[in-house]
Amino acid sequence: MEFDDVIMGRRSIRGYLDKPVPKELIAEILTLAMRAPSSMNSQPWNFHVITGAPLDRIRAGNTERNLAGVPHSREFRTGHAFEGVHRERQVGVAKQLFAAMNIARDDKDARLDWVLRGFRQFDAPVCVIVTYDRELADSDDTAFDCGAVTTALVNAAWSRGLGCVINSQGIMQSPVVREHAGIPDDQVIMKAVALGWPDESFPANAVVSERKSVDEAVVFVGFED
Repeated sequence: MEFDDVIMGRRSIRGYLDKPVPKELIAEILTLAMRAPSSMNSQPWNFHVITGAPLDRIRAGNTERNLAGVPHSREFRTGHAFEGVHRERQVGVAKQLFAAMNIARDDKDARLDWVLRGFRQFDAPVCVIVTYDRELADSDDTAFDCGAVTTALVNAAWSRGLGCVINSQGIMQSPVVREHAGIPDDQVIMKAVALGWPDESFPANAVVSERKSVDEAVVFVGFED
């Protein structure tokens, strides 16, 4: 695919075909992703790529703990809830997704099931857990670098016909993820990326989230009009 087609065409995929993804293809995608820049070439990232029975155990453990009301235990900082325009954008994309899935505002069961999809890694055949080296936990650059490699990952996957969605729900019960993914103590769990072949019949996959315009986001300084 042409670069512009990847960037402009990529969507967050939340529904997947029940079809395995070859290990060799994932390795190819990660090889591309890890060309992402990092601060002074520190490359703080690591990946645990999970499928099959171990992923099923993570899904089950996440779901069980959340339904039981076990508090979330994200290892990477969470910050405060979005407010103002950022909250408006969050609500806006949620409205797009609920409309696509025909989930009514007062349909509590359907809304709960939608939330639990996130904790199940959206039922994708593969989940990539992004971690970083614990010794770099105090570095401001580390989170930036891991964001760069994750963006490169989802774009590389799209260029190969695969879809992804980056999510935090899949790692909010970190003890479950750490146990079944075999993540060592010298790494901090940062994000989950669901990955697989897009199910084109899944309505939410057609949703294209709105973007700020260049005029809204960019200030040009020193250019002639």
